[in-house]
This record gives sequence, structure tokens and C-alpha cells, in this order.
Amino acid sequence: MLKYGKPFNLSSWIRDHAHLLKPPVGNQQVYEDSDLIVTIVGGPNHRTDYHDDPYEEFFYQLVGHAYLNLHIDGKVERVDLNEGDVFLLPPHVRHSPQRPEAGSACLVVERRRPVGAIDGFEWFCEHCGHLVYRGEVQLQSIVDDLPPLFTQFYESEAKRTCAHCGTVHPGREARVQPVT
Repeated sequence: MLKYGKPFNLSSWIRDHAHLLKPPVGNQQVYEDSDLIVTIVGGPNHRTDYHDDPYEEFFYQLVGHAYLNLHIDGKVERVDLNEGDVFLLPPHVRHSPQRPEAGSACLVVERRRPVGAIDGFEWFCEHCGHLVYRGEVQLQSIVDDLPPLFTQFYESEAKRTCAHCGTVHPGREARVQPVT
């Protein structure tokens, strides 16, 4: 018996799980207990954090459009993902996926994290661009491990206050501006 089952039609899987590919979570893992984290991420979503993944991430935009805001050397850049596009993101490139379209779907493949591999989630000041807060986690479960980390940031004005200029990050209400 094959551990992960027989091949299946991914488009049908997305249709069957469409009700789960919406906010507030927006993603569903396709396979459990594998060496790869294979998820389908739906839109719309709006993120204010930047993920620092210790490994590569593979994106395949199946339906609709999305973009990644990248924070590189203090500057924000944008990578557009149009329907049919694939993109391999190098490790440790801070990225904030933005999926403005309802009904969009992206296949994201990541490596399961071994013990000691730490994921970071960073928020930057909307006024001066400096790092406001970095939370770190030994990622075991996207569903279980991330909400407490995000809550710690969003519910603490002290953690949302920029040490450089004193501006308070608006938290969940921040408007991530698309970079053109």
C-alpha cells in the first residue's frame, strides 16, 4: 500500500476543499506525515508579517493572481505570481504573501523542519522601515504553532512599538502597500 495513496486530481481536491481555503486560515495541508509540507493556499488574505523560512519555498500559482512582498536589505520588492507561474524562493528571504483575489489558489511546498531549524516572523515599521518585532518558533504545525506567535505581537502595544522612531505598528489593521 502506498503511504500517501494513489494519484488524485488536484483541481477536484481544490473544489472539494474550497470552503476551507478562505479567511481566516485560508490554507489546507494536502498530505500529512510526509517530509514535505504541501499546502494549497486560497485567497483573499492580507498579511502584515514577513516569514523568514530556513529553507526554500516553492510556489505554483494555480488559479488567479497573488504577489509576494519581499524585504531585502531594508527595501521592499514585489514578485508577482500570475496564474500558471512557478517561483522558488531562496531560504531566509523575508516574504509576505498577499492574495487579494477571492477564489485564487496556490500550491506551496516547503520542507518539514528538523529539530533546531527555526522559522522567524517579522514585522517592520510602516513609518521608518526598521524591524519592530521578530518572533521565532520551532515549526511543527502551521495550524497550531503560528496563531499564538501572531497573538503575542498583535495584542502587545510594547511589541508593536518601533524602538527606532516610536511609531506603533497597527497590527492586524496594517495596510500592506503593494510594491509596483
